Amino acid sequence: MASESGRSLSARLAGAGVDRRSFLRFCAGVTATLALPPQLAPKVAYALDSVDRPNVIWLEFQDCAGDSEAFLRSRNPSVADLILGMISLDYHETVMAAAGAAAEKARDDAVAAGGHLVVVEGSIPTGIPGSCTIGGRSAEDILRAAVRGAAGIINVGTCSAFGGIPAAGPNPTGAVRVEDVVSGVEVANLTGCPVNADNLTATIVHFLSFGGFPARDRFSRPLFAYGERIHDTCQRRGHFDAGQFAEQWGDEGHRKGWCLYRLGCKGPSTFHNCPSVRFNGGTSWPVAAGHGCVGCSEPNFWDTMSPFYDRLPHVATSRFDLTADQIGVGVLAATATGFAAHGVGKVVQHKVAARREKQAADRAAEHAEEAERAEEAARQSATAASDTQTGEVK
Repeated sequence: MASESGRSLSARLAGAGVDRRSFLRFCAGVTATLALPPQLAPKVAYALDSVDRPNVIWLEFQDCAGDSEAFLRSRNPSVADLILGMISLDYHETVMAAAGAAAEKARDDAVAAGGHLVVVEGSIPTGIPGSCTIGGRSAEDILRAAVRGAAGIINVGTCSAFGGIPAAGPNPTGAVRVEDVVSGVEVANLTGCPVNADNLTATIVHFLSFGGFPARDRFSRPLFAYGERIHDTCQRRGHFDAGQFAEQWGDEGHRKGWCLYRLGCKGPSTFHNCPSVRFNGGTSWPVAAGHGCVGCSEPNFWDTMSPFYDRLPHVATSRFDLTADQIGVGVLAATATGFAAHGVGKVVQHKVAARREKQAADRAAEHAEEAERAEEAARQSATAASDTQTGEVK
């Protein structure tokens, strides 16, 4: 798809039937997803109106196409609005009309132009390179060629970001992540099985608006999407704090929507914004549907988080590791401590207030004494002046 230089994004979207109000609503929604102040929504709208569509090359290697499926099910904006208005998707072997030599030429032309974004889905086999070839070229060769002159790489899904399921032991194909093959290009890892399309859209918008990817963690994941544990924002967290757990699938606790930790939920060790952004246009997410988190956005989750229906032996906290039961007791202890601290605080507040009142009274007394001394000095001065005048008259 050729770039439409000279036409703003809103003008291109208007040509596709998207009105200005919907465009501004989209900008506000993306700003919220990025955890940016609402005041920046106009800046995002202005930036998107001022930039040309970036050329995007979407590569698929060892994958299940789940991330492509998520992309195709984008709701706000739709995939049609994304492709027709925001980006120029020059190569995506699963959805593009061209095939064979024509498809390869489209990819090569986009690389030759430079400044493009490379979206990678799937891991790269290095142990058996022939296990993933396209047009007679290995995945590793295609990846190295595609990132030349690229402005950035967006790894969608856990497979391209961390190796994912293909890299799970015993890893017969020698599957590795993208960053094990190429370097020197800015990377954003949008992990998960599959990627959340809203996070992908927000990352692209941030790149277009601010000239780079959002702030990221040590795994190159954008903090707006991976800055908090699922456990901390989960809709079932209140049940965890109250010690209310589903013990078996279909039991009373499960039917009532209680915490799924004892059924293997990995939310306490997983960082993602699933509870707030959700999937399928914000409809739902696994825990809301009654299934525990499997930790799919974390490195090596297939090996480190399984068996998926066994509870984690320890729950990671910000300071130390505690079991879920210990955390529950800790919450109760913290509550009791809070009440005690509240009482102590009240005593301290009264003492501080009394001390301040005494200090204020002392200062008032000092001011009164100074005023009395000044008044006495004024009287003495007036008396002396009167005596002087009387002597002069005599």
